[in-house]
Amino acid sequence: METDAPPGDHAPAEHEHASHGYITNKDDYLKRLRRIEGQARGLQNMVADEKYCIDILTQVSAMTSALESVALGLLNDHLNHCVVEAVAEGGDVAQAKLKEASDAIARLVRS
Repeated sequence: METDAPPGDHAPAEHEHASHGYITNKDDYLKRLRRIEGQARGLQNMVADEKYCIDILTQVSAMTSALESVALGLLNDHLNHCVVEAVAEGGDVAQAKLKEASDAIARLVRS
């Protein structure tokens, strides 16, 4: 089976059909991501129109904050749903889910 996932980014098959923690806020996340998509198009237009550097950087900062907000919301949903369920189950599943969450936090901190 071929995948479009980047090398080293292999998610277990269980993720494909599991109920995810963000699902109750799915519409909110989609709205926010569409708004961010619009911000990205706006940034492209600003560069194409040769707008002032500081104005572009201000919009980059706003877009970065919006993405961080989405990431933190998703992380919170993941911790409160997926990790809580895995910890309740215990054993290797709990350890794997905790490592996965820890790795995701480390990626967010580095970005």
